Parts: sequence; structure tokens; C-alpha cells
Amino acid sequence: MTSTSVSAVAPHARPAAEWARPPADRQAPEVDVLIPSAGRSADLAVTLAGLAGQDRPSFRVTISDQSPGGSGTAAPAVQAMLRVLDAQGRAPRVLMHPERRGLAEQRQFLLDHADAPAVLFLDDDVWLEPGTVDRMLDALRTYDCGLIGSAVQGLSYLDDERPDELRAFEPWDGPVKPERVRRGTPEHDRWPLHNAANPTHLAARHVRPDGSWRAYRIAWVGGCVLYDREDLLAVGGFDFWRDLPPEHAGEDVVAQWRVMERFGGAGVLPSGAVHTEAPTTVVDRRIDAPDVLMTDRDDAAADSQKPEPPRQAADQCAVQGGADQERK
Repeated sequence: MTSTSVSAVAPHARPAAEWARPPADRQAPEVDVLIPSAGRSADLAVTLAGLAGQDRPSFRVTISDQSPGGSGTAAPAVQAMLRVLDAQGRAPRVLMHPERRGLAEQRQFLLDHADAPAVLFLDDDVWLEPGTVDRMLDALRTYDCGLIGSAVQGLSYLDDERPDELRAFEPWDGPVKPERVRRGTPEHDRWPLHNAANPTHLAARHVRPDGSWRAYRIAWVGGCVLYDREDLLAVGGFDFWRDLPPEHAGEDVVAQWRVMERFGGAGVLPSGAVHTEAPTTVVDRRIDAPDVLMTDRDDAAADSQKPEPPRQAADQCAVQGGADQERK
């Protein structure tokens, strides 16, 4: 399956009984799911299977394939899941993008092909529990902020509880407000929250097992981040790729910090995002994008601009996830 011009999608996943029937009730997608990929066919198939398990909201799936000769998306397991997504009404697209200019450029390439109000950047080694995308969109709309992240969990660490790394947890009790995160700030010290299976243990401590969710303060989130597309574009998206060498890491951190500084952002529990724990394909991490782009000069330029006023969120935000349900 290759690129298609179809832009309308089903309002929810069409069940198997409808797969052979003419599609009906198509609409513009609420979410564009954007997957950068390169040579990870087995993990990509797992990622697509997770998306096939989502019922709502309406979404379209777009993959940017940088595998040699498109081999990553040509694998039988990937093709099978693309056919399932197509039958469900998700209008999947595979865009061949062979020239490698770095992860930031690949993300910008995907963003340029999105037009839904929200965009979910999903790594090609992440499986999503059913209901995850709907929960993330609910949180994004409830808090009216710039981004919501579901931190990936490594379930091989499920028995490795790390209380010291969970101490930085702080819920958003009330509206999500803009925050400035940089290395060396107290906000940056939240990063251990997403190590190993920490999000799983945080959910056990802070969320009722009744389908509710809870938003919390983050340093950044890797692997599964839902943005308000206009907010992401307002800070330039990933157009900073031209200021980076092709071999780099941390491009997602730069985009998130810029969005969070103007529009606010949060993580959501339970996460529902599971890492396949495959080896990383980003082996050269000598150039970390925040160290290049989030400099004192960059901050001075940002400070010269009038900040975006805080948004007003509904009063029920803090209770969506059971704010007082921490287990003792």
C-alpha cells in the first residue's frame, strides 16, 4: 500500500462485518497519526497493530519510510496491518522519503503532510493500549494546551519499582499553564519519571482503575506525543532541522519545550504506550538538539516576544483522573 489522496476517514474503526461494504459516514480526521520509520518492519507492524486496536477518535495514519527501497513497509506483516487499517477507514498512507537529513527533517516532512487539528507523533516501536489515542485527545481538549504525552513503558522492568525516581511526580491540579524547561532547572529534574516501567508504577499510585485519567507535569515525553497542530506550527514545528547536522538526537525535546513554553503541556496517566524495547536506530547521539538550539541566545530571542496568555481550562480538569486517589 502506497500513498493515497484519500483525506476523509471513518468516525470510528469500522468492524469486520463492514469491511467489504462501501464506506459511509466519512469525515475529516480529528487526529493525524505520524510515524517516522526506517528499517524496523517487525516493530512497525506492532505499532500499526496497536493503532488498529483504537476505536475512537477518527484518525488517519501516515508513515514516512526511509528504509532502503521501502523495505520497512513492504514486509508482509506491515502490509497486513495497513490493509486492516484501510478496512477500518483509517486511510493509511505510506510516503517514501529516502533521503536522510535527520530525524527533525523527517518529522517536519510528516507535519507538512498533516492537516488534522491534532497530530500524534508516534515512534515505530510503540504499541498502544486500546483507548490510548482517545484518552490523549480528551486530555488535550480538556486542558486546551499545546501537547499531551503518553510516556512509553518498558514492561520488562515491571517488577523493578523505583520509588526515588517517582518523587518528582506533580499532578496538574487545575489548568495546564506554560512552563519553561531547560537543563539545570527544577522542571528538568522530572525526567526520571519516564525511566523503565515508572509510568506503570505511577499509574498504580495515582489513578483509579475505573477508566479515569490524570494529567501531570513533565520534563518531556518520548515516543508518543499528541500536539495541537496549530500550536506546534506556531513555534515553527521542526523547521529547525536546517540548523542541525543529519546525525542528531533530541529534536522532539526542542519542539516540546517550545510548545510547552508558550502553550503548556502535560503527561497523562495511565500511559497505555508500551515500548517494544528494540535497540535504538539513533546510534550517534553526540549532537543533542537542545544543546545546539536551546541556548542563552535562543532564550533571549524568545524572551523578547510577548508570551502567549495562559489558556482557561474547565474546572473539572483536576478530577478527570481521580486527583486524590493515591494509594498509600
